[in-house]
Amino acid sequence: MTSPLTPVLTETWDADRSWSLDTYRASGGYDALEKALGQDPGDLVQLVKDSGLRGRGGAGFPTGLKWGFLPPDDGGPRYLVVNADESEPGTCKDIPLMMASPHLLVEGVAITSFAIGCNHAFIYVRGEVLHVYRRLLRAVEEAYAAGLLGKDVLGKGYDLDVTVHAGAGAYICGEETALLDSLEGRRGQPRLKPPFPAVAGLYARPTVVNNVESIASVPSIVRHGADWFKGMGTERSAGYGIFSLSGHVKTPGQYEAPLGITLRELIDMAGGMREGHQLKFWTPGGSSTPLFTDEHLDVPLDYESVGAAGSMLGTRALQIFDETTCVVRAVTRWTEFYAHESCGKCTPCREGTFWLRAVLQRVEAGQGTQEDLDVLLDVCDNILGRAFCALGDGATSPITSSIQYFRAEYEAHITGGACPFDHSKSALFDYTPREPKALTGAGAH
Repeated sequence: MTSPLTPVLTETWDADRSWSLDTYRASGGYDALEKALGQDPGDLVQLVKDSGLRGRGGAGFPTGLKWGFLPPDDGGPRYLVVNADESEPGTCKDIPLMMASPHLLVEGVAITSFAIGCNHAFIYVRGEVLHVYRRLLRAVEEAYAAGLLGKDVLGKGYDLDVTVHAGAGAYICGEETALLDSLEGRRGQPRLKPPFPAVAGLYARPTVVNNVESIASVPSIVRHGADWFKGMGTERSAGYGIFSLSGHVKTPGQYEAPLGITLRELIDMAGGMREGHQLKFWTPGGSSTPLFTDEHLDVPLDYESVGAAGSMLGTRALQIFDETTCVVRAVTRWTEFYAHESCGKCTPCREGTFWLRAVLQRVEAGQGTQEDLDVLLDVCDNILGRAFCALGDGATSPITSSIQYFRAEYEAHITGGACPFDHSKSALFDYTPREPKALTGAGAH
């Protein structure tokens, strides 16, 4: 690792009007697209395979290999779908990327579409982030006007349409097959696999579904080559990525660095923990990944090392909590989210998250029993590996890991009859409850 930070995706974020086409092209934007359109599509797929780029949406599956799963061209349409439905608690890398540099994603979409033989691509954006949706629409509009999308892209004889679609705000639509059902106008629920999207995806046609950051990484690989990309990161986790630090650090934000960097290094870059406090626990990949503690400060943040230590790199959403935080309260809040967002299709997740939420709320309020801890672990065991999709599995991770590392804290809630923490000390903002506004008019009593 030659440098602690590698501004590639974030290189132009601080430029004046970084989201505009003029600013993006001034920094070499769309040069990679022009270069790619002069190559054989199969060579582009092989280039991404050789680079070692792995999916940046959480699972870490090799991107080029995923493209290679598409069946031979049968003359019918095939699609690229970009999963921009970022919505897991703590995960916040794709939204700032699309806000600051939407054309980087658009260029990546165009290159990827050409490589896989796609003439119509879709970007599925979380509906609540209206500002992001509007910015992407404007970027696509600019690209069409400049001949970078549409008919005969850059005069190379290639046609590509891009549709920006706003979802309705369901976390389950971050699962690729639920996203496809939602895109088709159906209720967003995961599909039974096989068939996999590469064979029968959107409109039952061959489809590639990739995360925003995965696609946005493609232009730099085309521009600089596979060896350049592999020169960063580790042998099996190549390249760079955006690490999102939030919580009890002095300077939270987005830190783009090679995979394999440690949390200790990232916290140093963020100015350290807030004054007078020390690290207690953290998430390496968002709220659906098993918790780590201060003993994991020097675990390299790559797929293999994090996995060997008992968690998942996921989306590199590093939520940092100091000793003022009640781990039971944090896990309860996450579990409330997962119970609310369960699509209800399968019994383990639908019923399991309901009971996990109920038991955790009881324990956190100081009304639990010692048996409740066994119940929590038993319910988690009945969800893990038995749910229809990964949402159920993810809901169990913070619970089982927090009981593993902080069982005494759970027991203190039970034996003490209340939460032993002052939550105002862990809050980053004013914790004073607001008085409800007095009702007027027809709603007054």
